[in-house]
Amino acid sequence: MSIWQPGPRPEWVQALNDNCDPDWIPLDADALLAEARAKTGLEDFGDPRFEEPFRILVESLNDEKSLHTVGALLIRGDLLNALTIRLQLTEERRQHPEVTEESIDRPVFIVGLPRTGTSITHELLAADPRHRAPLHWEIRYPFPAPEAATYRTDPRIAQADRQIRLWCEIVPEYDQVHELGGAIPVEDIQVMGGSFISDEWMGRHVVPAYSAWYATCDRVPGFEFHKQMLQHLQWKCPGERWVLKSPSHMSQLEALLTVYPDARIVFTHRDPLRVLPSVVSTLYSTAFVRSDQVDVEAMKGWFTGETCKALLDGMTALRRSGRLPESQCFDLRYADLMKDPVAALAGIYEHFEIDYPDSARQAQRDYIDNKPKGRHGQHKYDFADTGLDLDEERARFAEYYRAYDVVNEA
Repeated sequence: MSIWQPGPRPEWVQALNDNCDPDWIPLDADALLAEARAKTGLEDFGDPRFEEPFRILVESLNDEKSLHTVGALLIRGDLLNALTIRLQLTEERRQHPEVTEESIDRPVFIVGLPRTGTSITHELLAADPRHRAPLHWEIRYPFPAPEAATYRTDPRIAQADRQIRLWCEIVPEYDQVHELGGAIPVEDIQVMGGSFISDEWMGRHVVPAYSAWYATCDRVPGFEFHKQMLQHLQWKCPGERWVLKSPSHMSQLEALLTVYPDARIVFTHRDPLRVLPSVVSTLYSTAFVRSDQVDVEAMKGWFTGETCKALLDGMTALRRSGRLPESQCFDLRYADLMKDPVAALAGIYEHFEIDYPDSARQAQRDYIDNKPKGRHGQHKYDFADTGLDLDEERARFAEYYRAYDVVNEA
């Protein structure tokens, strides 16, 4: 299988990797817990269910990692940051019990297979000035709580921007895959990172042992932590409604509904045969940020036609069962979104009985005008790169094409 290949590493990255041994950067679960406590002066990490996945993740990173030096520095910082947030969140809820009473009412989740328009849909809904979406800066640095008066000028925006843009300095081509920035909305998997029950950790690293544990674990604690984060973020900076997003929710809709029974879900739909090569390319580029040893053959098995079909069939079965009423669902086709984004979004507002004033429409048009597609270069991928049989794969998804009126793109 031929997929996108990155260019040479920037000189400073290569020099650091060549001259520093990543084993000098220790990843020890007990030491990280102690360091987070020492850094904050706090002791209580809250719900103890985080510790099992945290320890499995650290063990998996140590036993199965192929991190270069910069990658080892990044994951150590990520782990420490997640632990620090847990400590701070627990302490805030102890000192300010009113935060626990914050209501998360009928949040809107954008869910679909990866690379089906979930990101741009999320960003456009977030452009509506009445809406609240988690931005990278407030997820990376959530304490003290964001405040409405300084939400767009907080110095943590620039700090987070430097932090996340480092990915694109390490792999300059990453901008072609997914735009990153401190003030850009983030996926729920980042909001859930501090639970250590999140696809975020698998998306950044090749960690088979953690992935195996995650495949059968209870996902509800991850969403419970997610809700606590939203309560914290809206405490001093509310919006009319939350707009949230993650393709990963396709495999955990039951858990999502357990914590958010009144969730309104926008399902994005695109030809899976366009999705497959793009997902593999994205996974590869994300892992390459932190490792020089990314096994392309192994990665091919992470997201296959069988995987796609299982996710789509699970979504359909849940909806047909009545567990997820159609009144809480809206189907958004990628082709419609690309043809006329504002008209496509109007369907969401109408279905969920949300008013759609001219001010919201104009804000979304302005967002589109200021974000021309491909401004960082073109993310190139093609079904032919998968090595799969086109007719066989089309037959696999024939029922899906019919049920959701999805256009063939491959």
